[in-house]
Amino acid sequence: MWRTRAAAACVICRSLANSSCGIKRKSPLQNLHLVSRSIRHPYYPSSKFQRPPLRISIQLFSSLNRLPLRKTKLLDVKYGYQSHRNFWLARLASRLLKLRYLILGSAVGGGYTAKKTYDQWKDMMPDLDEYKWIVPDFIWELDEHIDFEKLIKALPDADDLAKLVPDFDKIGESFTSLKGFFSPGSPGETAFRATDQGYDNDKQYKKVSDKEKIDQLQEELLRTQLKYQRMLERLEKENKELRKLVLQRDDKGIHQRKLKKSLIDMYSEVLDILSDYDASYNTQDHLPRVVVVGDQSAGKTSVLEMIAQARIFPRGSGEMMTRSPVKVTLSEGPHHVALFKDSSREFDLTKEEDLAALRNEIEIRMRNSVKEGCTVSTETISLSVKGPGLQRMVLVDLPGVISTVTSGMAPDTKETIFSISKAYMQNPNAIILCIQDGSVDAERSIVTDLVSQMDPQGKRTIFVLTKVDLAEKNVASPSRIQQIIEGKLFPMKALGYFAVVTGKGNSSESIESIKEYEEEFFQNSKLLKTCMLKAHQVTTKNLSLAVSDCFWKMVRESVEQQADAFKATRFNLETEWKNNYPRLRELDRNELFEKAKNEILDEVISLTQVTPKHWEEILQKTLWERVSTHVIENIYLPAAQTMNSGTFNTTVDIKLKQWTDKQLPNKAVEVAWETLQEEFSRFMTEQKGKEHDDIFDKLKQAVKEESIKRHKWNERAEDSLRVIQHNALEDRSISDKQQWDAAIHFMEETLQSRLKDTESVIEDMVGPDWKKRWLYWIGRTKEQNIRNETKNELEKLIKCNEEHAAYLANDEVTTVRKNLEARGITVDPCLIKDTWHQIYRRYFLKTALNHCNLCRRGFYYYQRHFVDSELECNDIVLFWRIQRMLAITANTLRQQLTNTEVRRLEKNVKEVLEDFAEDNEKKVKLLTGKRVQLAEDLKKVREIQEKLEAFIEALHQEK
Repeated sequence: MWRTRAAAACVICRSLANSSCGIKRKSPLQNLHLVSRSIRHPYYPSSKFQRPPLRISIQLFSSLNRLPLRKTKLLDVKYGYQSHRNFWLARLASRLLKLRYLILGSAVGGGYTAKKTYDQWKDMMPDLDEYKWIVPDFIWELDEHIDFEKLIKALPDADDLAKLVPDFDKIGESFTSLKGFFSPGSPGETAFRATDQGYDNDKQYKKVSDKEKIDQLQEELLRTQLKYQRMLERLEKENKELRKLVLQRDDKGIHQRKLKKSLIDMYSEVLDILSDYDASYNTQDHLPRVVVVGDQSAGKTSVLEMIAQARIFPRGSGEMMTRSPVKVTLSEGPHHVALFKDSSREFDLTKEEDLAALRNEIEIRMRNSVKEGCTVSTETISLSVKGPGLQRMVLVDLPGVISTVTSGMAPDTKETIFSISKAYMQNPNAIILCIQDGSVDAERSIVTDLVSQMDPQGKRTIFVLTKVDLAEKNVASPSRIQQIIEGKLFPMKALGYFAVVTGKGNSSESIESIKEYEEEFFQNSKLLKTCMLKAHQVTTKNLSLAVSDCFWKMVRESVEQQADAFKATRFNLETEWKNNYPRLRELDRNELFEKAKNEILDEVISLTQVTPKHWEEILQKTLWERVSTHVIENIYLPAAQTMNSGTFNTTVDIKLKQWTDKQLPNKAVEVAWETLQEEFSRFMTEQKGKEHDDIFDKLKQAVKEESIKRHKWNERAEDSLRVIQHNALEDRSISDKQQWDAAIHFMEETLQSRLKDTESVIEDMVGPDWKKRWLYWIGRTKEQNIRNETKNELEKLIKCNEEHAAYLANDEVTTVRKNLEARGITVDPCLIKDTWHQIYRRYFLKTALNHCNLCRRGFYYYQRHFVDSELECNDIVLFWRIQRMLAITANTLRQQLTNTEVRRLEKNVKEVLEDFAEDNEKKVKLLTGKRVQLAEDLKKVREIQEKLEAFIEALHQEK
């Protein structure tokens, strides 16, 4: 090869030597590229010029074809022959020998540079094998409908295409013009002389041009990368529209097929169930999710919004906005919408009104989840976002890590946020998306230390530097940003490092405007121009793709292992249930609640089966127990102190009227309501043999208390009852002897009961009598001895005057006290009056009972209005009126109970059960025990295992 090139050089020299004159014109060599000058002479017999082969597609983007052309510095050529330069031929030969080395070095260096540039571009191009699912299915089926062989035949052949290539033979003819410049005395001699004089300047220019070439190559590389990025975005946009059309067709039922969006929905359902089953992520839940952590106001929410392509989260200036974990499931769909797990409302993310409503709803849910006295909550808010072109993944936005608890926060806010973050990051399969604010000093970061503790090797951590535009503007040394991106300033290691821009700080910016600003910034950024950052490390688009790939890789690696773990857990729980409860069905908390609900409603229905007689007996007995004291003490005893029957009846009528107007109806309603409660409680707590299940006792008690608390008696019942009671008490006519005897019996029972209570009180006052003292060896106290002596003195006073009034006069109290002092007993006057009250009460009740016996034969005199008779039985008539009023009141209340109040109580019970059914915390509190928890765990594990198996099957089908 070297000999061939030397021979070619000699031929050129001989040709130049034979030329004795030159032509004064512009050499075409000046318009050729440096590489073009290395082409061998076309007239050399041993070399034939061949048409260069067609360039491959990668040469279109080569940086070599855009290098600036360096013009050769040739001076103006003058005519004339200079005889004193006779060694010009040797100088020319040396120049040509140097030229071949320059040409050879340029060719080798240019080829190596081109190959290296091609390899770099090839490495930076994404592997599109993972994105074959983006292309619709009908694209791959085109070969079934289009005959590509006919298209190939219709295309022009290689000869026709070769005609389009420039004719390089004509270019070689331009070398013949060199003879005119290299002949003796020709202008070419002067040109080479000038070139020889400027040789030293060419060296300096070459150094400068090499630096410019490097800069131009870098700019060309950046432009090419951005060009590929724009091409990829354009293709993705077109594919997004195609996918949208396909998904819309699927929604209409025209074309039914399984889409990948269903895969992420299935996975999200598993995570939702796990969040209820094991919210602390301690043992069971090791399924992957993307955990977004960062310092407060570091831009976590903004990054999440850029990935979701919508401003969906509430925003605040320096205020803590993320107060609870928010799980966002991103999936593909024909429309850009968002909806909550527990709601059917869809928010259209293309409308600003729906976006504002969604942000407001998220803020309300966060504040409602925070308990009183706390700042953050552990309760997870589940949100699903669907839209064309969204990367499928599950992200969890956590509250920002803080360094100081400010005013208005709970004292344990910092520790709570740390515990929440650690709980999510401790999951060995969770992908940690660590967000670092690039506009602040890296040394002020807290989250990097926390992440390095959870993932020391950085095998599942992706580091994201936000606000890079502010960082580049404020940081004096751009290399510091490179150190942050490469993780050299932190002890934290990461799987990948990214730099993003999430806007200019204006909350009203749209996602599209932020994308344009981000692309424009990185296109002009020094970080890319100086190769501090690589093109695949910037923009939220690349971040989203990388996170999605990492997420699905982690899912594929861990989901089957987790399914096996749940399968083993299910076997253990089923074995434990068979050993402990072999004859019971596996009922979880909700199923047990439904069973208890049916039992409670059946027991409420049982109230309607109570007989009217039972209701009236209970109501009449309870009402008399409640009002008997008032009747005896305030009506009967005061009236009995009168001297004649007229005054007795007048006093009774007045006091009965006052009692009916003010107290009796209200007291009757209270008695009826208490009776209804007692009967309801009796049915609720009554054990029913072997069928009784004590696991429902707490629930039944809570339902009973809440139902009674909510129940209110009909307000108009008292008014109607007052009229009925007043009419009953106004009636004095006893129709027959049977009613007369019943009234006497009722009066005797009442008086005997009062007499028994009075004697018991007197016994407690004076102590045991001589019989009990001898039998039980008990004695009296000093006070009891004083009261006993006082009692004896008062009994003497009554024996002396059987018609004595109910109250002692002052002189009588003095007489009794002096009599006791005469025997050496000092007595207080108040003690004398208290003792007299009980002594006289006993005397009065005994006298009234004797009078009842006399009135047994007084019905005949009653019919004659006690004319010509010394017997007066007005007290019997009073008790008959009371007894009849009680019977009529009990009958009225029974009708109100059976016709109205029982049904209203049943309605209240149903409302309480419905409220309890919606309150999971209440059910957990009321339905407790090992049996309930075991059944609950068993159901959850079964459901999780089944859904995981379905998800794995769909994942294999997708592959």
